[in-house]
Amino acid sequence: MRAMHQWAGFKLLVGGSKRPRLDGRTIGKSRVASISGKASIVGAYESPRRQAPRLHPFALQMECIAGALDDAGIALSEVDGLCVAASDWAEGGGVSSLIEFAEYAGITPTYFDSTDVGGCSYIVHAGHAAAAIATGLADVVVISYAACPRWWPLDTPSFDPFVLPAGPGQFELPYGPTLISTYAMFAQRHMALYGTTSEQLAKVAVTFRQHAANNPHARFTAPITVDDVLASTPIASPLRKLDCCVVTDGGGAIVMTSAERARDCRRRPVHLSGFGSAAARTQLSQIAHDLSTPAALSGPRAFAMAGIGHDDIDVAQIYDAFTITPMLALEDLGFCGRGESGGFVDDGHLTQGGRLPTNTDGGGLSSNHPGKRGIFTLIEGVRQLRGEGPGLQVPDAEVALVHGLGGTFCAAATAILTV
Repeated sequence: MRAMHQWAGFKLLVGGSKRPRLDGRTIGKSRVASISGKASIVGAYESPRRQAPRLHPFALQMECIAGALDDAGIALSEVDGLCVAASDWAEGGGVSSLIEFAEYAGITPTYFDSTDVGGCSYIVHAGHAAAAIATGLADVVVISYAACPRWWPLDTPSFDPFVLPAGPGQFELPYGPTLISTYAMFAQRHMALYGTTSEQLAKVAVTFRQHAANNPHARFTAPITVDDVLASTPIASPLRKLDCCVVTDGGGAIVMTSAERARDCRRRPVHLSGFGSAAARTQLSQIAHDLSTPAALSGPRAFAMAGIGHDDIDVAQIYDAFTITPMLALEDLGFCGRGESGGFVDDGHLTQGGRLPTNTDGGGLSSNHPGKRGIFTLIEGVRQLRGEGPGLQVPDAEVALVHGLGGTFCAAATAILTV
């Protein structure tokens, strides 16, 4: 346990709890403490399935919700809020998907959110749910996701050459860019601007595989070396096979309620103390010259709301669809300077004993990645603060940073969890 910390304008009191308490400091025109500490995560569940042949995603998602509610000690009949991303499962997505699943699950939500900004949607949902709980719009909110991409027929977007897209897309979409090639261009640009090396990218994959080693549900646990990554099949230069996330079936859910009610739940509550989100461009041609992403906005907002500094983060869960993904996040979130993430990784800061143990379950590069991984960053953040990490457990963790992205760094969401 740390002693008292003090910063200009607010204090963090530690005495059996590391939950920040702000004095109403303002940033711009908004009170940063508006939802800080008002809502808590009281249930979390991750499906152990990495392959679920012939299992409908609805069934897998319901398994996760049942597990999270049991973890919290809350009945399904008490749930009045439901958050799922619009494009999950059904072709076309939209709120009809949410209603269809709510009917399947036996939930009649009076608060619901189908915000879909890609993989970070579930972190966004957590912030929205906290606001709904703080204002009395909901009492018990379930946030969930499941997908079975190893067999479920996914709707793959295609470009119609006879329909010219509006805006910047007209300069890219006719050439058929793939998701992986787009991320590879981010990596190429980072190398050109800052001297980042393939070995430094590979070190990210090696580190997270080390964390997966003891996770019984991780898709891959066998150790790998930098040479293994560099020798793996090229996918989109400079990204190789082991620079890319695994493809698994899977699902997860969390349950949120008010901080007051959380005290009476089955498990130790984990408080949402900071939250920030931001959205920017959609097309690669519109990226910032220095490769900054919306995380440069979401991160500072989350830190300000929580009233803590970078040195107070004990553990981090950062979206890792590709090895370049967490490296850009480290810079945008302020853990290292612009262009310095390669050296930060090289110095071992992402593992136990480093400044920022990250993706302690193995992350998307080794544990699981059904398509959108944001829900799993929340679940692992909760497990770390409960002392239940299935892979690497950071001793006495009290503050966790959870961060995700959507699309090709088009959106970002950051949450700070405390106990």
